[in-house]
Amino acid sequence: MAPGTPGRRLFFAGLLLLLAGAALWRLLAGDMPLSPMAVADILFSPSPAASPQEILVVRSVRLPRLLASLGAGASLAVSGAVLQGVLGNPLAEPYTLGIAAGAAFGASLAISLGGIWVSGAAFAGALAALGLALLLSRLSGRGSQLSMVLSGIVVSSVLSAGVTLFKALADERVSAIVLWLMGSFSGASMKEARAVCAGAALLFGAALWWGRDLDAISLGESRAVFLGVEEGKIKTVLLVLASLATALTAASFGIIGFVGLVGPHLVRQVLGPSHRPLLAASFLGGAVLLAGADGLARSLGELPVGVITALAGGPVFCWILVRERGKGA
Repeated sequence: MAPGTPGRRLFFAGLLLLLAGAALWRLLAGDMPLSPMAVADILFSPSPAASPQEILVVRSVRLPRLLASLGAGASLAVSGAVLQGVLGNPLAEPYTLGIAAGAAFGASLAISLGGIWVSGAAFAGALAALGLALLLSRLSGRGSQLSMVLSGIVVSSVLSAGVTLFKALADERVSAIVLWLMGSFSGASMKEARAVCAGAALLFGAALWWGRDLDAISLGESRAVFLGVEEGKIKTVLLVLASLATALTAASFGIIGFVGLVGPHLVRQVLGPSHRPLLAASFLGGAVLLAGADGLARSLGELPVGVITALAGGPVFCWILVRERGKGA
């Protein structure tokens, strides 16, 4: 879809409408239904006319949960789009370099030891796994895109075995580990929501700034060098920012799959491979996808949101693969 065409503008307008609709749904619906005027009064009036219970529900439960799901969805989708470009692998996603397994290992260890500092342990585990994957890639003597992906697979396999061991030894805490691994925004705080939204915004800004350079990088190393792109610097910065944003999301809310893999691919079906519109649409689309998934999870009895994204994302990704194969044929 060419830049500035009515179709592209209509697509982005549709995403913004879906985002507004998802936000309204998450703020208005629930065990305590509220009108749009009541929610607006609670959010923007210094002395709301609503009851203390309604104010508490909106400001301390629904708003943090909404912002957390929007920020996490945007972060994961943009991270997926960035990593697919940086690693040159259409199957790359935010957890490719072992971040999910590292976060799961850290959280499982913390839960097994009494449940203290779970988020901090998950964040530390995610960063340690990333560092180990990059170190293995360097030690292989290549540091190439393929070696980074393979190193991430190795690290993920080892740490996943560790998580399985913790579940086997945890006894009464095994349910807490399993619930954390499935991801949830239940109990999300405004502090966590702000941190995840800030990470998503920082990553999005940097990726958008280097969007045209990402287009050149995706064409191959020789073409990028010919066009004067500082490939090594850009790859390193974007890889670090995407990994930090993903680690922050995983540490705060658990492992939420498929958003970072399916989101960019869905957008690419409409807008094509150009990274600037792809990143902008992934930012909005990821936020819509995860806010909607969380709303559905909440409506179905507080299911883990990771279950919803997996159930929806798997078939959608299969459809994308079949569609691409049909085009290739």
